[in-house]
Amino acid sequence: MNTQARRARFEELAVLLMEPLRRFLVRRTDPDTAQDVLSETLLVCWRRLDEVPEDRLPWAYGVARHCLANAERARRRQGRLAARILALDPPPAAVAEPAELPDEHLHTALGRLGALDAEIVRLWAWEDLGPAQIAAALELTPNAVSIRLHRARGKLRAELRKLGAGAGHDVPEEGRRP
Repeated sequence: MNTQARRARFEELAVLLMEPLRRFLVRRTDPDTAQDVLSETLLVCWRRLDEVPEDRLPWAYGVARHCLANAERARRRQGRLAARILALDPPPAAVAEPAELPDEHLHTALGRLGALDAEIVRLWAWEDLGPAQIAAALELTPNAVSIRLHRARGKLRAELRKLGAGAGHDVPEEGRRP
């Protein structure tokens, strides 16, 4: 494929992926990190353009998850370095509190789930993916995702009730997509 055709294919792909990936990342990290990770994700898409499958979005979510994990590891390394530096001098008098999600109960309830279960619920509820697409993004089998999703939704409902938040718009299992 010549350079112009490759560029045109990537531009078409980027237009389709940019907004869903931005929303995906903003729900998982701060806005600045989300923008950096979005750029990194698109760079990976450019480099691996010939490997992009027909169902692009779940694949791109998987790439974004890996890029976000890399960014979080870098942030932890920077935090350890900052801690070592602060140990040399007295720490500052006040530290700003991190911003919280708009729904504190949901944030808390999701935090009580395992990391993988919370991510499966987020992909299902926030990104509107089905089990097969979630499986592609997380490199799992669709059957494993279906089972984990079913259990995680039940755990999330229970955690929300414990917090006194209710489960929001609970619907019977058959009322929701698989």
